[in-house]
Amino acid sequence: MAESMKGMKRTHRCTELSKADVGKMVTVMGWVAKYRNKGGLIFIDLRDRSGILQLVYEEQDCGSEVFEKAAKLRNEYVVAATGVVTERTAVNENIPTGYIEIRVKETRILSEAETTPFEIVNDLKTKEELRLKYRYLDLRRPDMQEKLMLKSRVLRLMRDFMADEGFLEIETPIMCNSTPEGARDYLVPSRVNQGCFYALPQSPQVLKQLLMLSGFDRYFQIARCFRDEDLRADRQPEFTQADMELSFVDVDDVLDVNERLIKHIMKETKGIDIELPLPRMKWKDAMNDYGSDKPDTRFEMKLVDVSEVVRGCGFGVFTSALEMKNGSVRGINVKGQAAMPRKKIDALVDKAKGFGAKGLAYLAVNEDGTYKSSFSKFMTEEELDKLVQAMKGEKGDLLLFAADKTSLVWNILGALRLDLGEELGLIDKSKFNFLWIVEFPLLSWNEDENRFQAEHHPFTAPMEEDWINADTDPGNIRAKAYDIVLNGYELGGGSVRIYQDDVQEKMFELLGFTKEEAHNRFGFLLDAFKYGVPPHAGLAYGVDRFVMLLAGAENIREVIAFPKNKDAMDLMLGSPGRVDTKQLDELGIEIKAKED
Repeated sequence: MAESMKGMKRTHRCTELSKADVGKMVTVMGWVAKYRNKGGLIFIDLRDRSGILQLVYEEQDCGSEVFEKAAKLRNEYVVAATGVVTERTAVNENIPTGYIEIRVKETRILSEAETTPFEIVNDLKTKEELRLKYRYLDLRRPDMQEKLMLKSRVLRLMRDFMADEGFLEIETPIMCNSTPEGARDYLVPSRVNQGCFYALPQSPQVLKQLLMLSGFDRYFQIARCFRDEDLRADRQPEFTQADMELSFVDVDDVLDVNERLIKHIMKETKGIDIELPLPRMKWKDAMNDYGSDKPDTRFEMKLVDVSEVVRGCGFGVFTSALEMKNGSVRGINVKGQAAMPRKKIDALVDKAKGFGAKGLAYLAVNEDGTYKSSFSKFMTEEELDKLVQAMKGEKGDLLLFAADKTSLVWNILGALRLDLGEELGLIDKSKFNFLWIVEFPLLSWNEDENRFQAEHHPFTAPMEEDWINADTDPGNIRAKAYDIVLNGYELGGGSVRIYQDDVQEKMFELLGFTKEEAHNRFGFLLDAFKYGVPPHAGLAYGVDRFVMLLAGAENIREVIAFPKNKDAMDLMLGSPGRVDTKQLDELGIEIKAKED
């Protein structure tokens, strides 16, 4: 039978007590984490969000009524206890309160609990589906609470820092117009305007630019964003973004304030002093060296372009790739892995095919200096020697090669590099390697639609020295865009924005938009820009992803209180769910049967 807490008031959380409080009468409240009945002595580990504190019930000390009540306690009962803080005789150095305990004088059972579907403990081995179904219980586990408290702290640090830097926190609408930005929008039907839809924002991009036009100078928001896209370990359909925009700035100004923000967060949350300025890497160098625009620089194994070394050789796979437009042959040197079993090499070939490769060529440099290769019969000994030399191959090394269009080769070897780094234990998990990726391409060619598309978005400013070639060489224009990368993850990205009418008009022309099409899609912004717009730039962080890396978690769901599973479903709430016909009728919506 649950009791009232009337007349009792919590004085401390569990770990707010220490040896300095010995002799004090205190009241604590929380959940029973562990129960041990030793006859005339009952020990309870009480848990709240701060940690664990031991309660001691001794019949001759607390009286038979309180002792009998304590004997009824079970795991996850919610209790209140008043007693005296005393020093423990058996010290537990594994917890902050391991030097003290409370000798209970009064206790109340505030709520009873049934047996939980899994233990409320760290290092839980149960299936994630069960954890998500009973997320409210999963969130009681100390390691989950630590992650969410870390997230809360990061958000507070961000807000305080940005306020001190002169940023104004301004909210933007959740229900907007649909302006697709690379992923599908989530749509919200309008009851009042049937047949019309709001869209949930993928980001506040256009709105924050309008705030700069409105004269607010520096904007910041912890923004809720939504994208209807396929999910993975570091992606959710709804996520938290730390969004900002600044007026009268260029690239260096944006990077400077964000480097100092990162330094502040790392110092306050991890006790790590990040050296500034952070390293910068050009996009082309990142792709050439790592096969990725978000390189994990905690280990080497860089890609090597051997196109010129193998040009004209007898191996058709290499030579045919070099005959392609933008084709190349590149490799990675897996140091010390020449003796890798054929079964593992075949598995690497299958992985490469999964990334889009037609195959994967390999060459092992044996300890006696001879070669074992999948293509040696097609090349002369001299050609093989030059190839190994270009790869800086030594005895015991395994060389892997991909040959195709360069963009595909980057993807294949970049992905294999990460898999091998993880599998071979090459990654120092204690490191936090931040870097900026800069000088992205402004445009990329869409072969399916036979036109250029914006690498980021149509309002990204070009580098002035490249823009003069807009008519003759648009594919090689670099953008004033930048991403912040940590340990192989993109934490955030941004750019300087276009604010000149003629540049914006030319940008739309390069993207294949007529003036009418541009106005139909972005008319309100283009109209607003007629009334005086300052030079401006911005950046947005994925807060959940940042906290995931700070917490050492491998899945973004670990730092979101109520996440969706890989199928974008909330197993606890049962959403998305069906609604009744009356609601659909009010919205003017009819559900069509799905065709086979």
